[in-house]
Amino acid sequence: MIVEVDQADDPRLADYVQLREVNLRRLLEEEHGLFIAEGDKVIRRAADAGYEPRSFLLAPRWLDTLADVLEKWPEAPVYLVSAELAEQVTGFHVHRGALASYRRQAPADLDTLLAGVTHGRIAIFDDIVDHTNVGAGFRAAAALGVDAVLVSPTCADPLYRRSVKVSMGTVFQVPWTRVASWPGALDQLREHGFVTAAFALTDDSISLDELAARRDAKLALIFGTEGHGLSPHVLRQTDLTVKIPMAGGVDSLNVASSAAVAFYATRP
Repeated sequence: MIVEVDQADDPRLADYVQLREVNLRRLLEEEHGLFIAEGDKVIRRAADAGYEPRSFLLAPRWLDTLADVLEKWPEAPVYLVSAELAEQVTGFHVHRGALASYRRQAPADLDTLLAGVTHGRIAIFDDIVDHTNVGAGFRAAAALGVDAVLVSPTCADPLYRRSVKVSMGTVFQVPWTRVASWPGALDQLREHGFVTAAFALTDDSISLDELAARRDAKLALIFGTEGHGLSPHVLRQTDLTVKIPMAGGVDSLNVASSAAVAFYATRP
C-alpha cells in the first residue's frame, strides 16, 4: 500500500521520529517492539531473515529496487517522502533515502542457542556501549564464521539503527541473544562444554597464538567495554585470559578490531 506523505508531523511516521536520539529511541522501540533498518541492502537482509515489516519510508526511486520486498509484504504501508521531509522526521540526512520499521522477534533461548553449537565458537560482548562497535563486532562475527553472539544486560542494543547499519545487516544472520544473568551465564556455557576465554591484559594472560593452538572444540570469546575492559568479577569466573601481542608501543586495539583478530586466529 503506497501512501504519499508531505507533513513531518503525520502520526503515521511515528516509528521514524528523531532516529538519532538514543534514549528516546530505546524507549519507543522497546515499548513497540520495533527496530529501524536503513538502506536497501539492510532492508533486504532483514526481510530475508524473516523479520516482519511494520512500514517502509522511501524516496520514490526505491520503489523499483525494492519491489520484490514490498510485494512480499503488501499489507505494510509504504510512505513516500521527499529527502527534505525524511530529514525533518528522522533528524538527519537519510542519504540513501530508504528506511523500514520492522517488528522484533522473540529473544532466542540461551540453552537452545548453545545446544546448536556442536563444534565452534561464540562471542560475548560485555557492556560494550558504543553502537558502532557492536555493529562492527557482529559484522566480523558473520564474516569469520562465529556461530552465535551473546550480549550482556548492559551491552548496547544490536538492533539499534546505528548497530544494524554498521553491521551491514549481518546482525540478522548471526544467532544472538541477550543473557539475563551476567556473569552467571558462564555456568550455562560450561554445562554446554564451552571453554571461556576473556580478552584482558593480566599477568596470567596467554597469547592469542597459544589460545588458537589449543584447538578447543567449543570456545567462548569474551570482550569487555571500551574504556575499562572486563571487570575483575568476570575475569575471576572465566577459564582463561588472553591478550593480543602489540607492537609499536600500542597498548591495545579497538574492541571491534580485537574481536575480528580473535575470530580470525581461532577459526576452525
